[in-house]
Amino acid sequence: MTTHERGPGDRPALSRCVPITREEFAADHWGRKPLFTRTAALPEDFSDLFSMDAVDELVSSRAIRTPFVRMAKEGSVLPPSRFTGPGGFGAEVGDQLDSAKVLAEFANGATLVLQGLHRTWPPIQEFARRLATELGHPAQVNAYITPASSRGFDPHYDVHDVFVLQIAGEKHWRIHEPVHVDPLRDQPWSDHRDAVAARAQEAPAIDETFRPGDVLYLPRGWIHSAEALGGVSVHLTIGVAAYTRHDVVREAVSRAADAAALRSSLPLGFDPSDPDAVAPLVEETVDALIEALSDPSARSAVTAAVTERLRRRQRSDTPPAPVRPLATIAVADDLSVDSVVAARPGLGVDVTVEVETVTVRLATKTVALPIAARKAVERLLDGSPVAVGELPLDERSAVVVARRLLREGIVIPVSDPVDAGFPDVDPADEAGVSSDGERSATADFGTATAT
Repeated sequence: MTTHERGPGDRPALSRCVPITREEFAADHWGRKPLFTRTAALPEDFSDLFSMDAVDELVSSRAIRTPFVRMAKEGSVLPPSRFTGPGGFGAEVGDQLDSAKVLAEFANGATLVLQGLHRTWPPIQEFARRLATELGHPAQVNAYITPASSRGFDPHYDVHDVFVLQIAGEKHWRIHEPVHVDPLRDQPWSDHRDAVAARAQEAPAIDETFRPGDVLYLPRGWIHSAEALGGVSVHLTIGVAAYTRHDVVREAVSRAADAAALRSSLPLGFDPSDPDAVAPLVEETVDALIEALSDPSARSAVTAAVTERLRRRQRSDTPPAPVRPLATIAVADDLSVDSVVAARPGLGVDVTVEVETVTVRLATKTVALPIAARKAVERLLDGSPVAVGELPLDERSAVVVARRLLREGIVIPVSDPVDAGFPDVDPADEAGVSSDGERSATADFGTATAT
């Protein structure tokens, strides 16, 4: 079975948003220029991700709280008290979404913004995780629900890239070129308010009415505004917080600044108000920094430090797929050689091998197993589902290892690999087992410890 034949759940997330190849998108559009696509040029619409019914369910039945919701009207954000309230006996918190208040404000022309849907709505949760993995940059998702002929926000730019997915209704978008190219996270549009307003009066680069299934990719810094037309409009905005070269510079300088020449004190009696005194210090310091960064051995250490720092950020910014605690415990208790498991998507573990142990390192804990489990651990973490009985261990040890990693949240049970979106792979082909002898292991896997 091919990936295309499996349906929308398995198709790469980026290919659902753009009509060109990943390579073309990277070369011509990523971080450079917008790409507007009509639904006819895409594989399918996005009704599997979100809908107007989903909006009503979230508002009426899910007890959504701030900051997962906000409302705005004609460019101004409404106070939370206008659309939230206490939940009554047993739920006395005062900032739960009040569906009647939302109805009143929406009927009066306010836009409803459901924020963080990558954390609260399962179909979007999975899609956002996949897209973030493909892009290599973290993603978050908001929904904008706008009444007919209403405008939620003034022309502005975002400090992150966005994909706009039109879900329902029609919305007229105007896109203008940046006044501040590639803004950083601490450089909001309000820092250039007058320039943004002036640019918004010029001829737009894109002037289109979005209909259900249409998609826009917009790099950070591009100015945009939108207005719903004849009916309620619902669209998703996927914000992509791109890591930048500024991040690399900051981490590299931080690491290089530990050089001895850069740790020394400034002169006795230093006067920071005297430009003539500061200028030579700046020059000397910059020269020392360049020298520290230019040294081959130092550069290697800097590269390693930057790599580790960005890797940690990426892990923190993009949480792994959630686990179902009760279902997982039930599967672990009844685990057999026929059970199918797979690495928890997006977990991002490190595996180290020592003389007597193989260790799985996560951001929050470390799980150590006997060295005899090495090949089984590597197979369990390679990304594709595997039947426990196909692990390169004797059956008893295979069950114990798989059960341990299930309980630690490192692998998850898979009832149907195709429906779950994993590659259609025969586990026996991927097990890496060349003989029955490689399956024998007598170590007591039940004694492994985690720290």
